[in-house]
Amino acid sequence: MTGAGPGGGEDADGVLAALADPTRRRLLDLLAARGEASATALADRLPVTRQAVVKHLSVLDAAGLVTGRRVGREVRYTVRPAALDATARWMSALAADWDRRLAAVKRLAEEAERQDPTTRP
Repeated sequence: MTGAGPGGGEDADGVLAALADPTRRRLLDLLAARGEASATALADRLPVTRQAVVKHLSVLDAAGLVTGRRVGREVRYTVRPAALDATARWMSALAADWDRRLAAVKRLAEEAERQDPTTRP
């Protein structure tokens, strides 16, 4: 399962795996609200240690969801929306494909019902 379909280009597997963890989703929420924060500042808002936050940020970074930049002795993290956008486009295309398939099944069922009205309950 990848986002390499039309217009995708980015691998959705890493993004979906990273988003599977509630702590990582909370980190993304905090970063989206704050714009930028250090691991220490983020750990203050979560029931986990700073070291755990750093590990979660590493997973998010590997998935392309956050980026860190050094400011003095600390690293400040920000959200990178491109990977989320690519995954959302992939999911939207997948949903549209299923919608088309379900519409085709519905049309076939309605046509069969019109041809044989005795199939009604």
